[in-house]
Amino acid sequence: MHSGTARPTHPTTTARLTLRRADGSDLAGVLALLAETADWLNRRGVRQWPAGGFPAERISPLIEEGTMYVLDGEDGPAATLALDGHADPEFWTAEDAPGTALYVHKLSVSRAYAGLGLGQALLDWAGLRALAAGRRWLRLDCSKDNPGLQRYYRGQRFTHLRTVDLPHRASGALFQRAGGLRGDVLAGALPFADLRGPLTGPPAVPGEPAVAGGTGAEDGGSPRTVGVRR
Repeated sequence: MHSGTARPTHPTTTARLTLRRADGSDLAGVLALLAETADWLNRRGVRQWPAGGFPAERISPLIEEGTMYVLDGEDGPAATLALDGHADPEFWTAEDAPGTALYVHKLSVSRAYAGLGLGQALLDWAGLRALAAGRRWLRLDCSKDNPGLQRYYRGQRFTHLRTVDLPHRASGALFQRAGGLRGDVLAGALPFADLRGPLTGPPAVPGEPAVAGGTGAEDGGSPRTVGVRR
């Protein structure tokens, strides 16, 4: 698995960033970062995540399942994301062959580390993990009413498949790209050391549907929806 050795250019730290699997001691820090992101989105009129973030009971299962990852910064998480094979059944259908993909959820970068390309690097890491797990695609859903965020994902080589417009869901714009580094585009080393350990769960059988479950959705719908910012 690809490991990066570059150091961040964050003005207050020269320490190498480290990506690892979250554990129970990370819950408070992850919740605080997600709350920061939720407030940042809501101040900009993006109805993706609930104001104030998520209750612990929605994040704890991701940590317990081993699908939540933390990028350690100097004073807490610099970023976090969840990566698993759970496809939201309100968005992804049998025709999408859900078992051929891994799905990004809860991708969030601290404002203290904004502008360093960590979101892009974490998406590249997730794409490499998809290949390692035998999955063809990396997928996510994001706010259906945020064209700027959708442009960002297009810039990261994701293809917009469709938008599912459900009245009780803020999310619904569905994106995917091939596993690997931005659709097989070569890139430099990832800007963090990868200590995350083996991917949870067996490799997928192409065409095998994924099982959706776990926490309730943050915007009132089915489990495992995504909200992402740069």
